Amino acid sequence: MSQIQFRDVSPEAPELQPIITGLFAEYQARYGDYFASKNESEVELTEWYLPPQGLFIVLERDGEIIAMGAYKALDAHTAELKRIWTRRDLRRQGLARVILQELERRAHHAGYQQLYLTTGFRQPEAVRLYLSYGYQPQFDINRDPESYSQPPHDGRLRFTKPLITKATAKAS
Repeated sequence: MSQIQFRDVSPEAPELQPIITGLFAEYQARYGDYFASKNESEVELTEWYLPPQGLFIVLERDGEIIAMGAYKALDAHTAELKRIWTRRDLRRQGLARVILQELERRAHHAGYQQLYLTTGFRQPEAVRLYLSYGYQPQFDINRDPESYSQPPHDGRLRFTKPLITKATAKAS
């Protein structure tokens, strides 16, 4: 019987590097140089994803990484979800949802009150996942997603989700 478990990792962990490389290759295949041409020079820093302000997790089956995700602090109350990925041959099995649920649980436990995330305009499967899981689009979902690749837009589709519900707030 297969064993599935989460493991916290550093984004610099050697076993993660082929997966990160594959993720960026997938972005390249979908978008070409679109995002590079936007002169985005932000370099991700490892410390963004380390507790207590951040987290990087992998989901493993029998010791093999099958999915991953991360969050970092956007501000004192908001965690930004990043790097949600599922191995290509295991997609459409709910693994991204499992990662999403774990990231939400951990961000809430860390004290964040809201989540924020972006996905690219050519990732309809990600848009469907986030909408189905209660994320609120900060864009017109009835508009052609490709139109968000044109100025004044930057190609990112933004979502937010509160972690503090009315029931939680009343209990506090």
